[in-house]
Amino acid sequence: MNKLSIKDMDLAGKRVLVRVDFNVPLDAARIADDTRIRAAIPTLQRILSAEPRALILLSHLGRPKGQPRADMSLAPIAPALAAALGCAVAFVDDCIGPAARQAVAALPVAGVLLLENTRFYPGETANDPRFAAELAQLGDVFINDAFGAAHRAHASNVGVAQHLGAAAGLLLEKEINYLATALKKPRRPFVAIIGGAKVSGKIDVIEALLGKVDKLLVGGGMANTFFMAQGRDMADSLVERDALELARDLLAKAADKLMLPIDQRIASDFANDAMQRVLGAAEDVPAGWQSMDIGPATVAAFGAEVAGAGTVLWNGPMGVFEMPSFALGTTGVARALAAATAAGATSIIGGGDSAAAVALAGLSDAMSHISTGGGASLELLEGKTLPGIAALSDR
Repeated sequence: MNKLSIKDMDLAGKRVLVRVDFNVPLDAARIADDTRIRAAIPTLQRILSAEPRALILLSHLGRPKGQPRADMSLAPIAPALAAALGCAVAFVDDCIGPAARQAVAALPVAGVLLLENTRFYPGETANDPRFAAELAQLGDVFINDAFGAAHRAHASNVGVAQHLGAAAGLLLEKEINYLATALKKPRRPFVAIIGGAKVSGKIDVIEALLGKVDKLLVGGGMANTFFMAQGRDMADSLVERDALELARDLLAKAADKLMLPIDQRIASDFANDAMQRVLGAAEDVPAGWQSMDIGPATVAAFGAEVAGAGTVLWNGPMGVFEMPSFALGTTGVARALAAATAAGATSIIGGGDSAAAVALAGLSDAMSHISTGGGASLELLEGKTLPGIAALSDR
């Protein structure tokens, strides 16, 4: 990485302003998944060990559309962060203005302060220069560790970087290195697994990967679109009809690399307790039924591809994994990745639902790297320049 790293910075006695990604799911002010909080801890601990004047944290939460909302306040994050860091974490109910400035000034040496949701101001998503300048007043140096927001040109990651020396935190640096290495210098065979609902949302990723991978395995709802493009009747299955021509083009362009499911688990209704059966790859889906998951033969076939891989990249579940009856395919693939990793492969999970599925299977610790950014991961894999990374100071 040719951008400045936190490892290059002298942080002693400085007010260190850090953009973290604490956009975590909340259930009535209870944190439902603290993965992103835990992922930020190594960077925050490194800063505190450098004996800064203060550590000030910026983050967004949800989409409040420029208006304060009690259900999207970062206040519940402060005690969880304090427990994870093992030190006090102050909270202030604003991110700019007198209240924020006074809260920073009142911090003890090496004190930690979490500011309120930056998206409570419309200037955040608009990357308003005045809003960015007010945020920048709170720090002497800026560290961006929010990979999950790196694909957005917002004030708290791009605007602030134009006022202060800006470096990548440990998490952001790790994300860049893993994903960039997977694309530029993968250990082969390089296998990518792409799932989720839509082909169109990942068409750029698929096309970018086809030129780099040895095999691309397709599952999830997007496989239905490929099947219909081949002429199969998919009945009530999720199919992206507007993407049928795209699917035909991809099949014609890369039939030797694309691997579709060889069986599917179908259901009589979109419900966990629906009647279900396994359907072969050549069979049409019966009227009134729908595809919900890859079948056991596909799990075995995908597992065999993964077992011999040097690098595996996974983005998107293999079915409706939120329903236990239709999580078998996704869980089976997760287990195959865990076994391949134990055997020496590098496994990279591309954030979003894939990360949630691996966590649900209890296999997060068995993977080489789990990205904290869904959209950011996809855009980096597409080869796009992410504004939050581009804004960092060059080495």
